Amino acid sequence: MKRVLMWMAGLLLALGAGMVQAADITLGPGDVIKASVFGNPDMGVETRVSESGRITFPLLGEVKVGGLTVQQAERLVGEQLVKKGYLKTAQVNIIISQIQSAQVSVLGMVNRPGRYPLDGGKRGVMDMLAQAGGFNADGGDTVSVVRTRDGKTTKTVIDVVDMVRNGALDKEIELAPNDVIYAERAPRFYIYGEVQRPGSFRLERTMTVSQALAVGGGLTPRGTERGIKVKRRNGNGQEQVLAVKNDDMVQVDDVIVIKESWF
Repeated sequence: MKRVLMWMAGLLLALGAGMVQAADITLGPGDVIKASVFGNPDMGVETRVSESGRITFPLLGEVKVGGLTVQQAERLVGEQLVKKGYLKTAQVNIIISQIQSAQVSVLGMVNRPGRYPLDGGKRGVMDMLAQAGGFNADGGDTVSVVRTRDGKTTKTVIDVVDMVRNGALDKEIELAPNDVIYAERAPRFYIYGEVQRPGSFRLERTMTVSQALAVGGGLTPRGTERGIKVKRRNGNGQEQVLAVKNDDMVQVDDVIVIKESWF
């Protein structure tokens, strides 16, 4: 029991210092590691992985660890210390204090845009959105994921709200270093004329003209629900003026015009 408590205390201490230790993380350029050798405190070192994937380790000089997991790097350093006759046995421990190589960019309409580490090995879009604080007030329901694999860049649009509502977690995407997640802005509609609050508003799913009118604060004393018009662009980008009814669906970027009553 005492050993378990000591292990938990050590884990909490590492997390509090912003450190990560995961056996399946692959080391790469820019990562900062803290390495120690059990029973040999003078061999402890904090070093950064160079662009060529190398670190400088006491007695050994440069050691290539780029592309290795933490466990593999520990084993390699230990074997080198033994092979070169510095130690009979070597128990090496490596902790990643900063992850720079395995990061994903989360941009757009999130609360904390930035680059976030893939510090737990395999991570998906939902994990990274959570790290970025989720959608902000202007965020919509979808994200675009830009990935480059084998020299080919692709863009995949994920409807996050639909995925969660329907439990369609099979649509989740496994991320890799340097992937980009862009949280899209919520679609908007516009309403002006004889309404209490003319302006631009968030377009909710399956919103009707009547609901859009309510979002705009309802009619002014001079307004009427008769003869409501919508300015809408067609597939060619040309603006059309359409007569609509209260139960018609509002589309993205619609401009709803509420007329003044003649009576």
